[in-house]
Amino acid sequence: MKNKYWLAGLVVILVVVIAVISTQIGKEDGAVKEETKMELPENVSKISGGIEIKAGEDSLIVQSCAQEIIRVNYIPAGVDQTDSPIMGEYDCESAEPEVSSDDTAITLKTENMIAKVDRATNKVAVYDVDENLLLKEVDETFDSSRINFEYTIGDTFYGVEGFSASAKGTERYMEAPTFGTVSAGIQGGNGAPLLWNVNGYGVLIDTEKGRYSIDEGKLGFDVLSQPDLEYFVLAGEPKDIMSSVAFLTGKPPMFPKWALGFINSEWDIDQEELLDIVQTYRDKEIPLDVFTLDFDWKAWGEDQYGEFRWNEEKFPAGPTGELKEQMDEQGVKITGILKPRIHVETEQGAYATEQDFYWPNKKAYADYFSNKRVNDLDFTKKEVRDWYFEHLIPAFDQGIIGWWNDEQDVGYSSMQGLRMQQMLYEGQRAYTDERVWSINRNFFLGAQKYAYGLWSGDINSNFGSMAAQRERMMTAINNGEVKWGMDTGGFHGTPSPELYARWMQFAAFTPIYRVHGGEGEQRQPWVYGEQAEQIAKEAIELRYKLLPYMYAYERESYETGIGIVRPLMYDYPADTNVENYIDAWMFGDYLLVAPVVEKEQTEKDIYLPEGTWFDYTRGDTYEGGQTITYQVNAETWEDLPLFVKQGAIIPTQDVVQYVGQKLIDTVYVDVFPSEKETTFTYYDDDGHTYSYETGEFFKQPISTVKENDTITIRLDDVEGSYQPELKSYIFKVHGLSGKEVTMNGEQLQKSETLVETEWTTDIDQFGDVTYVKVEAGEKLDLQIK
Repeated sequence: MKNKYWLAGLVVILVVVIAVISTQIGKEDGAVKEETKMELPENVSKISGGIEIKAGEDSLIVQSCAQEIIRVNYIPAGVDQTDSPIMGEYDCESAEPEVSSDDTAITLKTENMIAKVDRATNKVAVYDVDENLLLKEVDETFDSSRINFEYTIGDTFYGVEGFSASAKGTERYMEAPTFGTVSAGIQGGNGAPLLWNVNGYGVLIDTEKGRYSIDEGKLGFDVLSQPDLEYFVLAGEPKDIMSSVAFLTGKPPMFPKWALGFINSEWDIDQEELLDIVQTYRDKEIPLDVFTLDFDWKAWGEDQYGEFRWNEEKFPAGPTGELKEQMDEQGVKITGILKPRIHVETEQGAYATEQDFYWPNKKAYADYFSNKRVNDLDFTKKEVRDWYFEHLIPAFDQGIIGWWNDEQDVGYSSMQGLRMQQMLYEGQRAYTDERVWSINRNFFLGAQKYAYGLWSGDINSNFGSMAAQRERMMTAINNGEVKWGMDTGGFHGTPSPELYARWMQFAAFTPIYRVHGGEGEQRQPWVYGEQAEQIAKEAIELRYKLLPYMYAYERESYETGIGIVRPLMYDYPADTNVENYIDAWMFGDYLLVAPVVEKEQTEKDIYLPEGTWFDYTRGDTYEGGQTITYQVNAETWEDLPLFVKQGAIIPTQDVVQYVGQKLIDTVYVDVFPSEKETTFTYYDDDGHTYSYETGEFFKQPISTVKENDTITIRLDDVEGSYQPELKSYIFKVHGLSGKEVTMNGEQLQKSETLVETEWTTDIDQFGDVTYVKVEAGEKLDLQIK
């Protein structure tokens, strides 16, 4: 928790006005907030990370939390500083900004930002290092339930609210509407008290609700939740801003490695069908890591805590643990649905009534599945969270090791989903060292720190719905949710074979790869015919091939808050062509994907940013900074527009049927060298515990550069204490048929077998390629001429 002195560090402009703060701002419950009078500053003192201005009994704190973060916190007299649940644990005391003052202003300066507090009014203005105004507070009177700013740079803002399942995409795509509500929304919605743009800045408010407006040089937030006002001004490019957001609100813990694999979810299934489906995956050699069960796994509607235990009629081997053993033998994890409600006319319902566990002023109602009376639990109460997880422990021990939080989005505050998953995260971490996995039906900033995945709700099964998932994914990412997925194939309806095949290609390049449908719907690849099955299998296998690449970005998201999927403007903020572009996105630093989302499409226009790009499947080369017309085969559906950026370093592995099926002792590393040095950090750990938090991991930086006719590949020292199964890297250096290869100055032997540390040449879809096999984990320099 922050104390009073590190309240101030992130975002922009606070103006604490001096004058009578007389007015009220309506809160959602209709309460009126009384304004207080703030006197002229009587005392300015330097504190850790910034300054504190005392005006009577009021306090204004302005701090630098980092070089890119200014924090402003106004604490009225008689008010305790409090954090909303969106905030994480961060430190604003270690930064040391330069502090100076003159007759007009007190100034804090970092390497990247300048904050000025007007001595006459206590209003705060924030500038970039070149003294271009970013944000300036403009309210004439001060109220902690509102804040308004003036801005002069950029007109396109992102953040605040994403799309729900029923919302239709517009030409705004990722851009924030000009006004609206800051809330988690419903049916895959997402929200954050955050506005930012590609012109170098953003603002984050500490609140769990609110409204916002954007209007010709002005930004405003009101109906804020906290008794004090705290906001942060963030500077830098999009990645810097989103990394700062994660620094303040909490970075996402790593999901287990199996969560990067393919997930089959189904409603209306029993034990016999489950085992049959899993066996079919194995017989057909279609990779599968997770099976998620809907209502069916629970004794839903029954007494004696039926919401928390196995349905013994449908899954007789569930309560005994035998089903878990059978699934473990197949390499498949079981995850299950949870609901925020319980049946009131039961033992558990009576206890919840006695303990006042239900959502305030909510009346019992008929459940649509059991047709019995239920009521909704209030997960904002710690005692509810503790009680709920305690009763989940037997199911966890019996095999339900991941969580699908459904219907926690309608009729609650934006904190219900966050708090429900907080219950699971904190409960599981206290009980076991196994990593937490979840998906949830809405998202509010701050939830990501609880291993919180978002899926886009109960979407329709048609091409338009599939296409709309692109902006839904990217608006969620722009609000700080890096772990996103969808009901691939659609929830309402049955997809055509073409739609299913195209959707499977699309979903392979999202953070969570999962299929699901409505009651009685099946989404296994073989259900849609041989052609769709083959396309789906190829997409799944490509995903598994890329697991080493993906897992490195799972680690990066834990360190920086930046996930594997990034809108193009994250990497190319100066390119106006990608400001609001949803047709393609970056998958890590080096892959650009633009899936086909139209029925019977024969060609697709794709914008490629600056640089040189290689078609991953066809090998063609394109220069960036232009829109290309990509030919698509509407008959075979085999085309997946996927491009490799020059400079790429992409580790891959042999396809497995599930994570952990066999030892991965060899990793293949595709290298597309450029004249600018590029890097990639190979990463591994045990894949399922939190030991990575205490240094038990394997990280080895790899870099490459092309100089004249020589390509250099450098492997640096390994960081971490984990010893992986990895023995060798086989580098596949594209664009060169080597004549000589040296390692640490000594020539290597050319050989066709690559049994030892050797090299050879060949030709693939990209042209000439040189293969070099080296020992993993060693520090070395390779030179290929």
